Amino acid sequence: MQHSDDKLHPVAISQVMLNFAQRHGIDRQTCLLGTGIADAALSSGEGLVSRTQEMRLIENLMLALPAAGVGGFELGRQYNLATFGVWGFALRTCKTLRDAAALGVRYLPLSTAYCRITVCEQGDTFGVTFDPDPIPAHLRQFLLERDMATALNLVREITFQGVAFTGIEFTGEPDVAASAVAELCGVVPTFHARANRILVNRAGANQPFPGYDPVLTRMLEQQCRQRMDTVESSGVAGKVRQKLLGELGLGATLNDMASELALSSRSLRRKLEQEGTSYRDLVEEERRQLALQLLGNTTMKIEEVAAHLAYTDAGGFVRAFRRWQGCSPSEYRGDLPG
Repeated sequence: MQHSDDKLHPVAISQVMLNFAQRHGIDRQTCLLGTGIADAALSSGEGLVSRTQEMRLIENLMLALPAAGVGGFELGRQYNLATFGVWGFALRTCKTLRDAAALGVRYLPLSTAYCRITVCEQGDTFGVTFDPDPIPAHLRQFLLERDMATALNLVREITFQGVAFTGIEFTGEPDVAASAVAELCGVVPTFHARANRILVNRAGANQPFPGYDPVLTRMLEQQCRQRMDTVESSGVAGKVRQKLLGELGLGATLNDMASELALSSRSLRRKLEQEGTSYRDLVEEERRQLALQLLGNTTMKIEEVAAHLAYTDAGGFVRAFRRWQGCSPSEYRGDLPG
C-alpha cells in the first residue's frame, strides 16, 4: 500500500473477516497463514493488527473464496458501528449525517477503509467519494466494494435507516450485482460513472438527529484523537512491504529500498533481522502471494505473470513457484476448481 507508515487496526475488524470466511467454509488457519496475527489477540478482542497483517488476511480470504458470487461487497455488509469501537460510537453521536461524515473522514485510520475517502457536494446532493488508487492493483476492486458496502451499512445505522440515498455510482462494472446494491440501499447503482460515490439528499444530510448530546460527542472525539496517537506503527518490515507493493515495485534491490527509506543497506538489514525477517524473505512472500492471485484470478500467461512479479525470465519464476508450492504455476492453475 502506498502509505508512509503501517497503520494499526483493531483486531475486531479481522475477526469479522474470519467469521465471514467460516460461513463460507473457509477455515481459520487458511485465513491467518503468513499474517502473524496471534490467536491470543483474536480471542481477547483487544489487540491491534497492522495493515500489512490485515492485507495478508484479505489476500488469503480472496484466494479461498468461491470464484463467483461472493466478494468484497458482501464482506462489507458484515461491518457495523460496533465493529469500530470508539470511532463507530463517535459517528453515532454526531448531530447530523454531514457531521458524522466529516468526523469519519477526519479519523479515517480508525476505520477499516483502504480507499481514499473524501466528502463531496453538488447542488442538492451530499455524499462521499471513494478513490481506490492507493490500494495494490490485485486488491483494488475487492476493497473498493468492501469499503462502499461498509459505508452504506454505517450510514443506514447512523440515520436509523431514515436517509434516502439518491445515487450509488461505480467508475467501472463491479463484481457485485446491481440487485444486491439496490437491496441494501433502495437505489439501482450507476456503472461507468465518473467517480465511486454514495450520494444522499443535502437536506437529509443536514437533518439533526434526535437525542444529540454535544458533551458526549466532544468526549468521544477526544478519545478518537487519543486513539489516533496509538495507531501508528514504525515497523520497518511493514514499510518495506508497502514500498514493494507501491511505488518501488517487486524488482527493487536492497540498496534501492534502503535509499527510499533513508537508511544505509546495513542498517536496513539489521532492522529487519531485529523484526525476525529479511529483505529477501519479504520480497519472496509478496511475490508468492501476488502470484497466487494472478494465477487464480486472471488469464495472464506464465511469462506475463513472471514479468509482473519483476522476474527477468519465466524460468526463474517457475523455479521459485515450485519452491513455494511444490508444483509448477501451470499445475497449480490446472488444479483450481472451475
